[in-house]
Amino acid sequence: MNIGEAARAAGLTAKTLRYYETVGLMPAAARRGSGYRDYGRREIDRLRFIARARGLGFSVEEVRRLLSLWDDRSRASAEVKRLALGHVGALDARIGELQSLRRTLAELATRCHGDDRPDCPILEDIAAGTAAACHDDPPHAPRKPRHNPGPAAARGRAR
Repeated sequence: MNIGEAARAAGLTAKTLRYYETVGLMPAAARRGSGYRDYGRREIDRLRFIARARGLGFSVEEVRRLLSLWDDRSRASAEVKRLALGHVGALDARIGELQSLRRTLAELATRCHGDDRPDCPILEDIAAGTAAACHDDPPHAPRKPRHNPGPAAARGRAR
């Protein structure tokens, strides 16, 4: 199978397949006499494994570890479970962050009149966060989303 056929069989694009080769998740494919890549059933199975793991949100490094465990037929499933549960914990943390962001944005939207007036609590909050980032955070430090405590705190903010 050529790269396009292999990618389609695994539900990927040829570009993604090349990326997986570049980062070492896929070994370099055998080449035909014409120089084109040639993929077999084993490579397609590996590509599908990678695609499924990535679809579950595992990072490239986590997929690399999962592949190593998958290739090792004498592995203990405890290591696989540990890795999966670690990922579940990371997903739970991310879900919590996203829920907090959602609550904050929903609260800001309820405070915005959404009419012809120029004042907008949404823009004011974003601008206040930008000013804080300029003064409080070290350069290039990722900022944690902050939860807006509600209208009472907003009334105390300088406008």
